[in-house]
Amino acid sequence: MKILLVAINAKYIHSNPAVYSLQAYAEKYGNRKDYTLEVAEYTINQQPGYILAEIYKRKADLIGFSCYIWNIFLVEQITLVLSKVTKASLWLGGPEVTYHSRSILEKHPHINGIIKGEGERTFLQIITATAQNATTKTVTEQSVTIQTAIAHDATAQVGVSPLKSVDDLGERKEPDELDERYAKILGISWRTKTGEIVENEAGCPLSLDEIPFPYTTLAPFQNRIVYYESSRGCPFSCSYCLSSVEQGLRFRSLELVKKELQWFLEQDVSQVKFVDRTFNCNSKWAKEIWTYLKENDNGKTNFHFEISADLLTEAELELLSTIRPGLIQFEIGVQTTNKTTLVEIQRRMDLGNFKNAVSRLKKERNIHQHLDLIAGLPYEDLSSFKNSFDEVYQLQPNQLQLGFLKVLKGSLMEDKARQYELEYQELPPYEVLSTKWLSYEDILLLKGVEEMVEVYYNSRQFAEAMVYLDEKFVHSFSLYEALYHYYEDEGFFGKSHSRVARYEILFAFVKSHLTTEEQELFQQKLILDFYGRENVKKRPRFAGAETVSKEEVSSFYAQEEREHRYLMGYDTCDKSQLRRMTHLERIDGKLLLFDYLHRDPWSGQAKIYMVV
Repeated sequence: MKILLVAINAKYIHSNPAVYSLQAYAEKYGNRKDYTLEVAEYTINQQPGYILAEIYKRKADLIGFSCYIWNIFLVEQITLVLSKVTKASLWLGGPEVTYHSRSILEKHPHINGIIKGEGERTFLQIITATAQNATTKTVTEQSVTIQTAIAHDATAQVGVSPLKSVDDLGERKEPDELDERYAKILGISWRTKTGEIVENEAGCPLSLDEIPFPYTTLAPFQNRIVYYESSRGCPFSCSYCLSSVEQGLRFRSLELVKKELQWFLEQDVSQVKFVDRTFNCNSKWAKEIWTYLKENDNGKTNFHFEISADLLTEAELELLSTIRPGLIQFEIGVQTTNKTTLVEIQRRMDLGNFKNAVSRLKKERNIHQHLDLIAGLPYEDLSSFKNSFDEVYQLQPNQLQLGFLKVLKGSLMEDKARQYELEYQELPPYEVLSTKWLSYEDILLLKGVEEMVEVYYNSRQFAEAMVYLDEKFVHSFSLYEALYHYYEDEGFFGKSHSRVARYEILFAFVKSHLTTEEQELFQQKLILDFYGRENVKKRPRFAGAETVSKEEVSSFYAQEEREHRYLMGYDTCDKSQLRRMTHLERIDGKLLLFDYLHRDPWSGQAKIYMVV
């Protein structure tokens, strides 16, 4: 029997750790003589027809799909057609199908069953039961054929008409036992041979050490993010998250984690992204792993963690201050600073500890921090959200994600939707449209602000300019709100803009908000940002006339070719090559040299020398 696990990811750079974990578990504990198991990964950007054809060509007997909010539409579409062109058994698993499994099976009669929750052991039991049934069926069919042949031969010898079936000999055909086998598997909802939907009891959680390391080669993950799981569960019960309905917190043993992390380090993996929901909920455990990474750093691999900053201890902060820039990055879910909202969504967070930890980490300039806010939470109106935005923005994280509430199936937020007058999209990704406190018009405004934050803050291409602009607005949110309205008025939304155009638009925007003197200062900041990131020889309009004469440029590079006073690592380059790989600019009366070969690993900005 052939088994196929299908993952349809949001982007090519992503991979799906769930299907590889299921594969590894089945290969370690299952009877490999009964089946073969393959993984196939696609993206939502590929044509459904292409994905369908590729899956069909695999000729699998059982196909399992990993389901999330970003791919459930595509999975439904593909499985429906598959059921018409193949007899394969179709199974679903993942958070998007776990909590409403009966209604999904009722809606899609072509689906054979759903794995609810943790899937490794359950999936192995499903394919074992299916393989055993296939073997029994084959043996039975062979027996029927043989016995029919014997009966036919016996009657032919005595001149009697052949029997119509084996039953005529008093033999009873072996019944199909698949339903009986599925009935014993915990953690599934499934369809019997007669079409009845059965929901089995939940399964028991596994020890994480039982689950094999899913990576044996990096061949399928070239130029993609590699995911790793060292714990399952979460100590918190935030109402917007599925952790609110899950219980228990389990850890992989430290000895095993270190061994597996060492494999990543030896393979020079570019980035390993931990999928643990709150990595530092166990301080001693987290500190030991961070210490191991520091002591075994290969100088190349980056490790991404989702943490709660307010839980960071003094010892952890001291340790983190000593690691290599780029070794670790943090994603920190703030969601809101409204204390009433925090209580309502059952999120425990010490805002004072959070701000202190984030500020200290930023001061060290060695850990990239990504802070998240969620719009649409209960008791947070537009004014409150603006305040949350301003408080988090003032911490100046490397990335500020302005997200929107997703009302996930099975979450406590879904249960309370009516109480909050929460309107949301009925189809994935179930995003908020309005609440008792936030209108749809407010949501549209926040959508526009989100885009402005992505372009002018998160890109890090306008760092100096935006810091200067922020000082000219009473509130940080007001700056991005004004930018949003400017884009609206000028009809810039819905159009593709080059990087240079974004600078030009920003410079045009400030003309109605700054004095002439302030505009001149802002221009200098914008030029510094532009050449700090862009090695462009065609001068943009906003930068005005050249600030360094041709003679001065020629003289500088001729001298630099001879003496290398500033540019190290360019020994084999002549003056023309040096000029192409760097840039000279006079800003605020100072002659600056931008070195694009040596960029800051933390910010990506060119190394800048002041020429004297």
